[in-house]
Amino acid sequence: MSLTPAEVRNVAQLARLDLTDAELTAMTRQLGSILDYVARLQQLNLDGVEPLAHALEVHNVFRDDEPAPSLPVAEALANAPDRRTRGEGEQFYAVPAVLDTEA
Repeated sequence: MSLTPAEVRNVAQLARLDLTDAELTAMTRQLGSILDYVARLQQLNLDGVEPLAHALEVHNVFRDDEPAPSLPVAEALANAPDRRTRGEGEQFYAVPAVLDTEA
């Protein structure tokens, strides 16, 4: 399928691409080749061929999401560079502020 430079320029405009004349010539040739290949693929007899989402068998590698006991606070904070305590002994990680509140 041959594309005209005007068609490629229109597609480039839709994609917000500003192509030089050399790029337009190259893209016209390359997109034409891609469309020719797709046309060849459409000629294949695919009767009885099931559609695939993946070329290989895929299985779920995640474990079931079940509640489990978490780490004790002291163990979770053991390597914290800066930890703080608030209120009734509630401990937490202290991190530097990332938002400028004075702006």
